[in-house]
Amino acid sequence: MPARIQDGPVAIVTGAGSGIGRASALALAGEGFRVAAADIDEAAAGETAQRIAEAGGEAFALRTDVTREDDCDALVTRTGERWGRLDAAFNNAGIAGYPLLTVEHSLAQWQRVLDVNLTGIFNCLRPQMRAMKRGGGGAIVNTASIMGLRGGYGGSAYCASKHGVIGLTKVAALEGGRDGIRVNALCPGFIDTPMTTGADSIFSEKSLNASVARAAIRRLARPEEVAAMVVWLCSARASYVTGASFTVDGGVTAS
Repeated sequence: MPARIQDGPVAIVTGAGSGIGRASALALAGEGFRVAAADIDEAAAGETAQRIAEAGGEAFALRTDVTREDDCDALVTRTGERWGRLDAAFNNAGIAGYPLLTVEHSLAQWQRVLDVNLTGIFNCLRPQMRAMKRGGGGAIVNTASIMGLRGGYGGSAYCASKHGVIGLTKVAALEGGRDGIRVNALCPGFIDTPMTTGADSIFSEKSLNASVARAAIRRLARPEEVAAMVVWLCSARASYVTGASFTVDGGVTAS
């Protein structure tokens, strides 16, 4: 990376245009991080970067399709060119998948979910870990799901992709440890985001109510509550934490 290094740590956030990604980008900026806000929706990423700037932080936005290796490489390269370092990354971009029985899934649908949710993180991890190795270490958080810890009726592709994220996270943690790179997985439950409660959500009001009823804290989480875990995992306060999966689910998996 270039020698021009300014004050303050640097973080990349994918899926930064809304929901958990936007909340985490704002929270990281609030902790003093300079943030590269990446999203396939360039306008949404730009709005996140603008909010950070308006709050006195520093950010830039970049359209990034995590299924494209070149896009993920360019994101890390652009971040290095701008700020000369990479201290943290939150690989959060993902899609909900299709509420279909396994026998009803087309191969194209299956592949699309894995391409975004699992291969997308793989595409991001490789250049991030290379940059962090050159810089002496860093912290990476990958978004999995509570569906990476259990099964879900009609969710074969989504569950498979999120189980894969947890496995990939463990391997990356083992490989990155000697270079000072920590890698952990985040396993959110049901969060009040566009993916869960928006007009295009795959969840019905009935299914969301049933999910809330299974939680110890009987409500959906706010994105900011998940972002607080992301910030902690990216901080020096989690300096001995790696290869782990953290649920932020209000107690759903405790039942």
